[in-house]
Amino acid sequence: MASRRNFIKNTSIAGMGLFAVPGFAHNSFSAADKLNVGLIGVGLRGTNHLQNLLLRKDVNVTAICDVDADRITIAKKHIADAMGKTPKVFGANELDYKNLLALPDVDAVIIATPWLWHTRMTVDAMEAGKYAGVEVSASNTLEECWDLVNTHERTGTHMMILENVNYRRDVLAVLNMVKQNIFGEMVHYRCGYQHDLRHVKFNDGKTAYGKGVEFGEKGISESKWRTEHSVKRNADVYPTHGLGPIAVMADVNHGNRFMSMTSHASKGIGLHNYIVKEGGEEHPNAKVKFKQGDVITSTIDTANGETIIITHDCNLPRPYSLGFRAQGANGLWEVDGSRIYVEGKSEPHQWDDAQPWLDTYDHPLWKKYGEYALNAGHGGMDFFVLNSFVESAKQNIAPPLDAYDAAAWSAVTPLSELSIANNGEPQDFPDFTRGLWMKRTPYNWMKETY
Repeated sequence: MASRRNFIKNTSIAGMGLFAVPGFAHNSFSAADKLNVGLIGVGLRGTNHLQNLLLRKDVNVTAICDVDADRITIAKKHIADAMGKTPKVFGANELDYKNLLALPDVDAVIIATPWLWHTRMTVDAMEAGKYAGVEVSASNTLEECWDLVNTHERTGTHMMILENVNYRRDVLAVLNMVKQNIFGEMVHYRCGYQHDLRHVKFNDGKTAYGKGVEFGEKGISESKWRTEHSVKRNADVYPTHGLGPIAVMADVNHGNRFMSMTSHASKGIGLHNYIVKEGGEEHPNAKVKFKQGDVITSTIDTANGETIIITHDCNLPRPYSLGFRAQGANGLWEVDGSRIYVEGKSEPHQWDDAQPWLDTYDHPLWKKYGEYALNAGHGGMDFFVLNSFVESAKQNIAPPLDAYDAAAWSAVTPLSELSIANNGEPQDFPDFTRGLWMKRTPYNWMKETY
C-alpha cells in the first residue's frame, strides 16, 4: 500500500475511479492487496456502510470503534458472517479511536459518529495518513472548516464528504441536463432538508420507536445527541443533503464559489408541541426551551451570479422533500411534483412529467449499474458514494467531493447562525480554495472511467 502521505495528486485526475465498480471494472489492487478499512462509529449509519463494504471483494474491514458495546457486538457479527474474521475493536473511551488510527493495517477510515466528532476525527485521520470518509455534515464551526482544509493541504492526505444525495438517480440525471445546457444558462437553485425528524429527536427506548419524548442521556440512537443541537443552536444544522448536489451543478469550487449568505428563522414551536402531544404538559421536557426555529431559510449569492435558497424544516409535521429546483434561462426542474419545463420543447405554460426527461438523460452510471445498487440503501445512492470513496482511496487520488467541498457546504451552519443572530445580516463565505476556485477544473461527472 502506497504511503498515505504522498504529495497531493493533481486534481485534474481526481475522480478517475468515480465510476469503477468492483467485479465489473479493472481494479488497481490485486486480490491479495485489498484496501484495509476501519470504521469509527458503527451505529445505524456506520453499520449501513459496514454492510456495503462487506459485499466488496477489494476491501478488508480490519478494525471498528464505538463506545456503545451493543453496536460493537452487532458489527462483529456482520464481519464474522461475511469474512469469517474478528476485527480489532476499540471503544474503551471517546478517544480510543486514536488507537485505531495508529494501526498499520488500516489504510482508510469511515467516520459515522455524532456531529461534534466529525472534524476532529477526520483531522486526526489525515494526520495519521489515513484516507478519510466522513458523514455529513463535516464541520460545526468555521474554524473546523478551515481545520479540514489546512490539514489536507499540510499532510497531503485526502478526505471525502460522504454526501450520498449527490448520487441520487434523479439528481444525476438533472446534472446531466444542466451540463448539456438543456435549461440554458443557470440562474437560480433551491434545495433543503425538509424532513419530519421529531420521532428521531425524541425516544426513550421504552415506548414504541417514534413515540418517546426523551433525549440526551435518556434517549436512544440519534436522540442521545442530535436534539441538543436544536436546544442550543438557531442554525441550519444539516445543509449538505440539499446543497451538495446543487453545488456540483453550479461548479462551486471549480470555476464558481459561494460569496455571501443571509438567513432567517421562524419561531420554534414544533418540538415543544410534540412533547406535549406525546408526553403531556407535565412532562419535564415540556419546559425545555428550544433555540432552533422550525423553518430556517438561507439565500446564497455565487460568484457567477446564481442565487441558491436553502430550507431547513425538520421540527414540524410534513412529508419528506429536499425541495430541489434548478432553473435556467430556458427551463427548470422541480422535484416536488416531479416536473420539468423546457422552452420550445414543452407545451407553453404547461409542466411536463419529469420522468420521460429523467429517463432520457439518465446518468450512464445508473444505466449500467443501477440494478446492482438498489439494495445498498437510500434507493441505491449509498452504493455509489461508498464505491467512489473506496476507488479513490485505492488509487490515493483526490475524491470527487473533497475537503474544499466539505468546508464550503458545512460552513452554512455557522454562517446561518451568525446571520440569524444579527437580524439576517449578510455573512461572507470564506474562500477555502484561496483563489484556486478560478482554476480548478470541474469533475467530469458524465464520464465513465473503468
